[in-house]
Amino acid sequence: MGDFFSAYGLFLAQLATFALILVVIVVLVASSRRRGHAEGLVVEHLNRRFEDSADGLKLAIEGKGLVIDYQSFVNRMLERTGKDVGSARKLYADAQAFVFCSAALSRKTMEADTANAALCPYSMMVYATAKDPQTVHVAYRRPWRPDGSAASKAALKEVEALLDGIAREALGLK
Repeated sequence: MGDFFSAYGLFLAQLATFALILVVIVVLVASSRRRGHAEGLVVEHLNRRFEDSADGLKLAIEGKGLVIDYQSFVNRMLERTGKDVGSARKLYADAQAFVFCSAALSRKTMEADTANAALCPYSMMVYATAKDPQTVHVAYRRPWRPDGSAASKAALKEVEALLDGIAREALGLK
């Protein structure tokens, strides 16, 4: 019986993690903004094969010495659960999200302000919409706080530079 409860507890923890990532992704997609805004999302666009961009994003993250904690196949989940929630509308040709962290930058941001822990881990998404499957988008949430100290803002700018570099590398825009 103990094995059942251990397995059930693990299942619930994984389900909670998946739900959290899904909420982040929905917020990312719903509030999408083009590059250059002071807050919100940064989205890079390029006509490119999705598979190349997804592989490029994964390699760009790992190439910085970072470990991907979780890879979410967002499109598959939406297709699998669509009819269960009353919508079979196809949103993406494909969509994947990668969750990762930088120990050095995370420590720096949290030493500047412990509340910055809420901005970690980082999440980046690569997707092509069903309406325009030839255009691939790489998106991330800008790590920004209007109320942060100068040290906090400086540390978060370093995180943003990391994420921007990864996004551009993933799409071959270096």
